Amino acid sequence: MLLIKNGKIVTMTGVNYEKGSILIKDGKIVEISENINEPQGAEVIDAENKWVLPGLIDAHCHLGMLEEDIGFEGNDLNESTDPITPQLRAIDGINPFDPAFDEAVKAGITTVMSGPGSANVIGGQFAVIKTKGVSIDEMVILEPAAVKIAFGENPKRIYKGKNKMPMTRMGTAALLRETLTKAANYKNRKNAALAKGDNFDIDIRMEALMPVLDRKIPLKAHAHRTDDMLTAVRIAKEFNVLLTLDHCTEGHIIIEQIKNSGVPTIFGPIMTFRGKVETKNRNYTTAKLLNDAGVKLAIMTDHPVIPIEYLPICAGLAVKSGLSIEEALKTITINAAEILGISDRVGSIEKGKDADIAIYDGNPMDVYTDTLYTIIDGKIVYRR
Repeated sequence: MLLIKNGKIVTMTGVNYEKGSILIKDGKIVEISENINEPQGAEVIDAENKWVLPGLIDAHCHLGMLEEDIGFEGNDLNESTDPITPQLRAIDGINPFDPAFDEAVKAGITTVMSGPGSANVIGGQFAVIKTKGVSIDEMVILEPAAVKIAFGENPKRIYKGKNKMPMTRMGTAALLRETLTKAANYKNRKNAALAKGDNFDIDIRMEALMPVLDRKIPLKAHAHRTDDMLTAVRIAKEFNVLLTLDHCTEGHIIIEQIKNSGVPTIFGPIMTFRGKVETKNRNYTTAKLLNDAGVKLAIMTDHPVIPIEYLPICAGLAVKSGLSIEEALKTITINAAEILGISDRVGSIEKGKDADIAIYDGNPMDVYTDTLYTIIDGKIVYRR
């Protein structure tokens, strides 16, 4: 049992405490109040004058897939030998012993969505995992959590070098439509065979897309430019599937179109130079403008593009450009959890949720702030 007392608790539910307490038992939050009597035998953290938040969430990164301090041997990000690889699973490529996991924990980041890169039109299946553990299977919150798709420069550049489709944006969209059509046909044939009791040969590529067609998980669209984002929305509507717009670099140009689509956005990375043509219009005010329009918004690092420990600083830069402190914190807690489909477990400090909590000596979006404690599933996994 663990008791956190006297903390400035920011629950992300709209109910905060200037001086409150949280009781944790069996890995779950069991009580939140201004005052909780200290249970016998409980470990106590006195968080007076400290910020107590739900563990932070990075909604798009490649943690454990492009490992630190290692070259090719630790690069499991892109299977860039075939533009269509939905059958790839992030859990088969994430190394929990990547040193970046420790950096995440030290920053109070307790949950991430990690998965394949953007070389392929369909790159594979992302997973949502906790940031502490030795077995990826025990760290998983949700898997598969999304299927990665990519538009724009990346698949064009990779496959132009191989002299094969796609070498144009038309080719990327055509391959995606073709594959989703094959998946829909596969689903119909499978259902018909099962209804008759006939044998049916399983195709693991097509099986990977069944949760997408069933609207259980979204397509996770790498898209920077306006036309790429709108193509992603167009195709999602054609096939009646869920979608998230990841990167959304030019989102400020098509705010009304994104708002009307109802598609959530995962914005970033924003602490980088404009290294590609499609990022030339990157703007720090995009997060505020999307949020003000009512678009569900999370902020990402795209680690290792931005080191994962700087996730709260990325949110802080959005504050500097006009986003409120409360809304910025939502982008790396409850909004991220809702977009990833895991808000029943994490993203806020509420009774019954996983006891994933970060304690700071100030606002975590301030560069001078230190993480004092990180708690995952009720266990202190980092203590400054």
